[in-house]
Amino acid sequence: MKIARRTLLSMSAAIVGLAFTNAASFAADYTLRVHTLVKSPHPYNDMADAFKKEVEEKSAGRIAVQIFDSGQLGQDPAVIGEMGFGTIDVMISTVSNAVPVIPQFSIFTMPYLFDSMDTVLDKVGPGTPVHAHFAKIFESNGAGMKLLALGASGTRNMSTAKVAVNAPDDLSGLKMRTPPSPMDAKTWSAFGMLPVTVAWGELYAAMQTGVADAMESSLPGYTGSKLYEVAPNLALTAHTIQINHTSISQRTWGKLPEDLQKVVEDAAISANAYGVEKAIAYDTSLVEKLANEHGVKVTRPDRAAFIEKIAPIQVELADELGLAEEYALLKK
Repeated sequence: MKIARRTLLSMSAAIVGLAFTNAASFAADYTLRVHTLVKSPHPYNDMADAFKKEVEEKSAGRIAVQIFDSGQLGQDPAVIGEMGFGTIDVMISTVSNAVPVIPQFSIFTMPYLFDSMDTVLDKVGPGTPVHAHFAKIFESNGAGMKLLALGASGTRNMSTAKVAVNAPDDLSGLKMRTPPSPMDAKTWSAFGMLPVTVAWGELYAAMQTGVADAMESSLPGYTGSKLYEVAPNLALTAHTIQINHTSISQRTWGKLPEDLQKVVEDAAISANAYGVEKAIAYDTSLVEKLANEHGVKVTRPDRAAFIEKIAPIQVELADELGLAEEYALLKK
């Protein structure tokens, strides 16, 4: 079999690049495997890249960082289990997928909790009571993870397979995909929707086959996973700001000397701030791209009508789900 010279050169370059990557990992004292669930473009992957760059630079090569995006290491529930064993070191993901082990994270899926992306870190960023509260929960819940930082990765908006959403009444009777979060299920039930729990990795198929009629997501998640193909009606409800966590395995953390612990934590905090910047930029640019390049039908409902619908039950929901303390912290 003859192989073209160009092909041989490409193969050689790939092998050399892999060799350099492996050599860098072997030369380092520690290697961190970082998980994200999403495909690029997405703030989580931008954050992972920024985290890798800063950790490797500030540790002077003592730590090598390997990024596994697009769920290569599994879905979030499985990854969280692996984090407890220390077989996966760091994860950057949405808090809603961690609700089965951190039930208090449910509070962040309550609609219209934050004013805007510009001010969200004032509520959840490093040094805030909210961050301290959740860091303490991580320490005591037995999941084997340490919270490094909380951030935000964009507004979440509604999209549907067939129905254009202009007002709350348009949601009535639709089968709404939710993550495994009681807050989500109760919230969308208040709009007359029928919640169905579907994992993120199965969402495309669920929308395609009619298991779900409606979904909500960040714009980068909607775009990167090509969900516009099965849910081409996008309503800019901006009902929640998607909060993310960057967490590290307690086993991994315990192996790092104090100076490298500081490098890792500082890098996570910086990466989360960068993620907010990227998310704001994505939210601005992706709507135009979705409409012009992918034929998405975009509606801009009056958010006041949605807020009016949900506001009366916010306190009730927080109390019912045992989240009164978290709600009070976020409303200070």
